[in-house]
Amino acid sequence: MRLDRRLIAALLCALFALSGCATSPPSSVENVCRIFKEKKSWARAAERAEKRYGAPRSITMSIVRQESAFEQSAKPPRRRILFVFPGFRRQSSAYGYAQATEPTWELYQKETGRPGARRGKFEDAIDFVGWYMRESKRRSKIDMDDAYGQYLAYHEGWGGYNQGSWRGRRKRDLRAVAARVARNADTYAAQLEECTKKRDRGRPTLQLRR
Repeated sequence: MRLDRRLIAALLCALFALSGCATSPPSSVENVCRIFKEKKSWARAAERAEKRYGAPRSITMSIVRQESAFEQSAKPPRRRILFVFPGFRRQSSAYGYAQATEPTWELYQKETGRPGARRGKFEDAIDFVGWYMRESKRRSKIDMDDAYGQYLAYHEGWGGYNQGSWRGRRKRDLRAVAARVARNADTYAAQLEECTKKRDRGRPTLQLRR
């Protein structure tokens, strides 16, 4: 028996909605307050990660912005054949909002007791970044508000960071990216402070009866 085409289309749409495949990036990445206004579930997830791990939202959001530009299915570029043609293999197994590699994601799932966490789900990805930052503080002694150092450890891994792999001429581009992440985090922090003040000013004040 043939299925009606409209029924098939409806089933496919429902499947995509359940899997979160249709999630689009925010209309602008420059203002974190606008991002959170547009995607309220992201705001709640970033706040939960901040409370759970002590990772400032300004930094976790800046890292995600750098890693994927908030693209749900972001992947690293493919390796080049003869320096020109794209090959079949990608540069790493990184995937999703946080560009987490498979081994590190599996470690995160194990240590946090979240085996169902998915790299393509923003709520899980931002939690991963918060967890990673906490681990960087524990393993590499990087302050939670040090966006520059946190990103270097995020990119190089704890072992690489501790060994100073980010130093030297070959890593100048990486250090420049880390500086950009830090600047964006500072901008996000100022924006969050301002929009929090506006929100608080808009709330009605309770007056006690005498």
